[in-house]
Amino acid sequence: MKPPAPIAMLAELTHRCPLSCPYCSNPVELTRQNAELDTQTWARVFREAADLGVLQLHLSGGEPASRRDLTELVIAAREAGLYTNLITSGIGLTQKRLGELDAAGLDHVQLSLQGTNPEMADEIGGYNGGFKRKMQVAEWLGEIGFPLTLNAVLHRRNLHQLPRALEMAQEMGARRIEVATVQFHGWALKNRDALMPTRAQAQEANRIVAEARKQLKGTLVIDYVPADYHEDYPKRCMGGWGTSGFNVIPDGQVLPCHAAQSIPHLSFDRVQDKSLADIWYNGEAFNAYRGTEWMAEPCQSCERKTIDFGGCRCQALAIVGDASATDPVCIKSPHHGALQAQADTHAAQVDAPLVYRAFPGKETEPAE
Repeated sequence: MKPPAPIAMLAELTHRCPLSCPYCSNPVELTRQNAELDTQTWARVFREAADLGVLQLHLSGGEPASRRDLTELVIAAREAGLYTNLITSGIGLTQKRLGELDAAGLDHVQLSLQGTNPEMADEIGGYNGGFKRKMQVAEWLGEIGFPLTLNAVLHRRNLHQLPRALEMAQEMGARRIEVATVQFHGWALKNRDALMPTRAQAQEANRIVAEARKQLKGTLVIDYVPADYHEDYPKRCMGGWGTSGFNVIPDGQVLPCHAAQSIPHLSFDRVQDKSLADIWYNGEAFNAYRGTEWMAEPCQSCERKTIDFGGCRCQALAIVGDASATDPVCIKSPHHGALQAQADTHAAQVDAPLVYRAFPGKETEPAE
């Protein structure tokens, strides 16, 4: 059966970033600036995405503001008829530049938050003065009137700040907050000892989010990514592999999910060589885990197989060593108990240092 058309595209415009977050889910080997797609190629890709059925375009990185042609890219996306969402740390955005993006037709901004005070935020982001700059950008966004989502990335070191993060989202006039507990992919795997939340923290976060959803219903939408190592069932990664969205990374490779490059036996097509439609419908990587036929037991006979599609393929590979295995987060996986014990072991490493990553070229648009 022919798969449905995708509705969302994540465009990783660059891997350059001013921050050095230890939880970064981008690949360990990053794309350098001289390998990034140029403006014209991205514009063509946006048109192909719209023709394919994509409605939402998420402009991400790294830090997308590191691209000097960001305004041109927003114009190209809007001309293609796409709803545009800028996913940013705020670093590299000036009041003038935000005005230009507004004039270009940018629809929405998602602003990341590494902590709710300067000490935490600047320590986690590895960028002195980053929190102050974010707060200034949030003020500018409010003045312009951009619809705003606050993305609060949480882990053992800052989960106690969740109540304050919810307050900040309301104070900023955000319509949505993503409470995103760190997912251990890419560079973040190097920091499981430093960032893994405790079971008690995970349970408390579940309680806080449940209560906040009741209290703030109609005021603030709360998207929640729980600490899955402590859960009993896995998340429905990407809405199902090759089902609703895809990523295009800076060098033009097209991925079924953000971390798919961690699966070594997959090969990924590039937009320089094939159309997006051909890649989406016929690409080897997209068909590898699409649907349910590839599943083994216990997934194949499970009533949840069309709910979570076996969970995360990249996580199954990282923990079990087999990308086709049941995500060990699932209580039906034979590896579930070992995963939970592993999570408790990581969470107990209270003195583990943060391992920061270095990005290829940390330049951003100069302040004006």
